[in-house]
Amino acid sequence: MKLHELSDNPGATKKRKRVGRGPGSGTGKTGGRGIKGQKSRSGVAIKGYEGGQMPLYQRLPKRGFNKPNRKAFAVVNLGLIQKFIDLGKLDAASPITEDALVASGLVRRKRDGVRILAKGEMTAKLDLHVTGASKSAVTAVEQAGGTVTLAAAPASE
Repeated sequence: MKLHELSDNPGATKKRKRVGRGPGSGTGKTGGRGIKGQKSRSGVAIKGYEGGQMPLYQRLPKRGFNKPNRKAFAVVNLGLIQKFIDLGKLDAASPITEDALVASGLVRRKRDGVRILAKGEMTAKLDLHVTGASKSAVTAVEQAGGTVTLAAAPASE
């Protein structure tokens, strides 16, 4: 078998339909769109329209509630804090504040405060000053001999 002998299975490929290329093509003049009407025109988008019937997106019930003033915290795991201490980007001897976490590059921005979660191992003795922490994160830091000081979340107005 040679490269020029290769061919696709019969019926596997179809020729492209070239619309609007003269009367001999079978799809000339109106190009298979019929005569007149909205769908024969160009630039028509009637995706959600159901011809007078109530559209599906209006028939379905609304669900849930988005709290307009909810707090968005920057989330940090204990394992990442430990990794940054091991790399020397954070100093475990001094108190670790939210500003120190931002300066080290662990958190991009504070948002409504930094919240600590307990994923990962904590071995260093830390003095954390953050807005929030999960109960398991607080116990993990205290088991390692450190302390967690929680500050009130700043008003987001």
